[in-house]
Amino acid sequence: MKYGKNYADSIKSYDRVKSYDSAEAVNLVLSTAKAKFDETVELHVRLGIDPRQADQQVRGVLVLPHGTGKTKKVLVIAKGERADAAQAAGADFVGAEEMIQKIQTENWFDFDVMITTPDMMGVVGRIGRILGPKGLMPNPKSGTVTMDVARAVAEVKAGKVEYRLDKTAIIHCPIGKKSFGADKLLENFNALMDAIVKAKPAAAKGQYIKSVTLASTMGPGVKVNFNKI
Repeated sequence: MKYGKNYADSIKSYDRVKSYDSAEAVNLVLSTAKAKFDETVELHVRLGIDPRQADQQVRGVLVLPHGTGKTKKVLVIAKGERADAAQAAGADFVGAEEMIQKIQTENWFDFDVMITTPDMMGVVGRIGRILGPKGLMPNPKSGTVTMDVARAVAEVKAGKVEYRLDKTAIIHCPIGKKSFGADKLLENFNALMDAIVKAKPAAAKGQYIKSVTLASTMGPGVKVNFNKI
């Protein structure tokens, strides 16, 4: 496989087989993030569980200590006082049936997160087949179906992330931007890893964490020694 010059230079600068302590891994990721834009640093965790089993799911939400560095656009589906509260909390878009119709008829998806109140789930459910594949369907487990829409909006704006197992038993999650620097990225890394460790299902058998890797948007992956986490 032929790599670009920056990528090729990066993979020569460290041992790709070796697992590094978390602090050293973060510094290596920063040194290999050579793109001209502010790259996102991502955490990839492979777990030793079966994602096909209902009792072995790993999913949760967390407000990272230093956020993600990305401002997300929030759509709130609510009425009355809840709609007013969402607006006051900084939601980018607020509405009810008319917003659902806009998504249906105009294929409008100019938002990153949808939050709704339980009483509006019947309306939102009409377009579940559209929202689901895009990862936009509100869910109580992710805190996006709630009566406290103001708090939900504030948490998303503050840098809340959702971590969840994919079909290959891997969690992929951003922990910030290159511009954060090593200290803030390490704090976000530790907070997210702590949450994943605590989310271990009771039905999980054997080795829970199989591998931990950090990488920037355009950089190579750096293995982390998870035994010391």
